[in-house]
Amino acid sequence: MAEPSDTDGATPAPRPPAAGSKAGEAYLVVPDEGPGPGVLVLHSWWGLGESPRRVVEQLADAGYTALAPDLSSGLVTDEPDEAQQALAEADPNAVAALVLSSVAALRARTAVPTDRIAVVGFSMGASWAMWLATRLPGSVSAVVAYYGTQNIDFDDLEAPVLGHFADEDPLVTEDELTEMHARLLLSEKSVELHRYPGTSHWFAEDDRPAFHHPDAAAQAWDRTLRFLAEHLRG
Repeated sequence: MAEPSDTDGATPAPRPPAAGSKAGEAYLVVPDEGPGPGVLVLHSWWGLGESPRRVVEQLADAGYTALAPDLSSGLVTDEPDEAQQALAEADPNAVAALVLSSVAALRARTAVPTDRIAVVGFSMGASWAMWLATRLPGSVSAVVAYYGTQNIDFDDLEAPVLGHFADEDPLVTEDELTEMHARLLLSEKSVELHRYPGTSHWFAEDDRPAFHHPDAAAQAWDRTLRFLAEHLRG
């Protein structure tokens, strides 16, 4: 497997893994065979813990240069109340700036720094992924959203969207999902949404044992890899 390193979100030079994450840091893995197309990974409100780091490593094993910025100012938690409070108290402008700077940091480490990247987001990170692809349409070639929605105007979005959603999800209502789907279709965007029977929110995160659904997670990951290959590798 490729050797991982932590890197500052605005300065892509690698360094040894830090004892604890800080705001502006990220987890970067470059494939053993050398830099590949870039994939930005945006984690859920639990923080930059084991699951998003494994996603970065799996993407590197598939030949992608992958980077996951720390969107939670170093917080990694298993407590939903703590995660929800941190999300409520976060400065959205600071998070937006980190997401945007992470694009530049990632592209600098890819095989072709001028090429577009893909973005894969989970829950909170999926909302940021949709925002990013709309905010920087010339930099993002594909979006994968795991159980997260966004209600902005998608007129500027150019990237195709692949969505993975739970069967029963108290955090993503049917109205929210229907509205996002309708906005994308009305804007004539390429969108492919999947529902996974017997699942709930966080079903794809293997460090959430109460919610993780291995079969659904594996199916969603296979679809994600095919989607990335199509839109990043042609």
